[in-house]
Amino acid sequence: MRLRLALVAGPMYDHLYSFFDELGVDVEVVVHADHPTLNREVATRLAAGERLDLVSTHGKYAPAQARWLLPLDDLVDPARLAELAPRAVELCRVRERLLCVPRLIDVRVLWTRTDRVADVPDTWAELLAGETVFGFPGRESGLFGTFFELVVGAGGRLFDEAGRACIDSPEAVDAVEVLRRLAQRAGPELPTWHYDDVDAALLDGRVDAAAAWPGAWGAIRRSAVADRLAPHPYLAGAARRVSYSGCHAWAIPATTADRDGAVDLLHALVGREAQALDAAGGNVCAHLDAFAGVRPVDDVDRRRLEITRRTIEESMITYPSAERFPEIEDAGWSSLREALQGELPAHEAVARVQRVAQRVLAGTTAREGDPA
Repeated sequence: MRLRLALVAGPMYDHLYSFFDELGVDVEVVVHADHPTLNREVATRLAAGERLDLVSTHGKYAPAQARWLLPLDDLVDPARLAELAPRAVELCRVRERLLCVPRLIDVRVLWTRTDRVADVPDTWAELLAGETVFGFPGRESGLFGTFFELVVGAGGRLFDEAGRACIDSPEAVDAVEVLRRLAQRAGPELPTWHYDDVDAALLDGRVDAAAAWPGAWGAIRRSAVADRLAPHPYLAGAARRVSYSGCHAWAIPATTADRDGAVDLLHALVGREAQALDAAGGNVCAHLDAFAGVRPVDDVDRRRLEITRRTIEESMITYPSAERFPEIEDAGWSSLREALQGELPAHEAVARVQRVAQRVLAGTTAREGDPA
């Protein structure tokens, strides 16, 4: 039976999909889009009861999709799970149920143009005090994640021990002000940038430095300016160095018409061969042996891998495992972007995000950019 798939798209992910042909699996890709678009499409199709057999998801998004996903604890071979990074597997559990199986671990590395940046900043404060033009996502979860990093790196937090929103804080106001000043330095296009747009701005010289996910390495290595790009640890805050991180994953919807076929394909996609193919593109695959077997192509790659491994060990921060957290991101980022564009003071942007979070956590539906 032909398997119907929904896949995340982009240069970080697409190099894996030739693996379907190598397996000889008959697949129909019904969704192939960036993650926000993918999530909306998958939600619409699954809510309507449409058949999907395997979908790209993320540990952050799986709680919101839980009603449509099959628990995998009794379906996935425990020996396959044992081959994967334990922390990545745990990020795929929701209320102790395994709802997805990890594909990739994402953390950010700072890349700078060596011909433009003489003194590489180690902290956000050093970056702001200098003249380096820094690129970052200006919309959606990439913007919210950068805000999250700045708040936590400064010693703040977005939620307390009871899971209540405590976003409206001096650290959060300062974070928005930092983002606003850096966005002004980068130019008026930044608020439209997604992840891939940031990578492109780094490679074509519109910015001097940017934080890139591991999968950007392929494009960096092939770039005409590859010999002028160098990796460094991601920027540290006043309290700590953090990278807002997560875990891309595979899930099987309850609407599948071929459960056995979907499980077999999932097993293949988290196996060593497929995971090594993902790692060859620069990604941090969840398969421990496959990632351990990655051999650097040169000294720059060796440094990139060292920094990436150290960041995973020491600096990862992750989203709360909450069903409605993606709603807070979706509704909150537009207020942050208004501040980047000078349309909203930093303190009001933070207050709006706090109100949105409180509404969402109270069970009220939030709307993107909702000021109430």
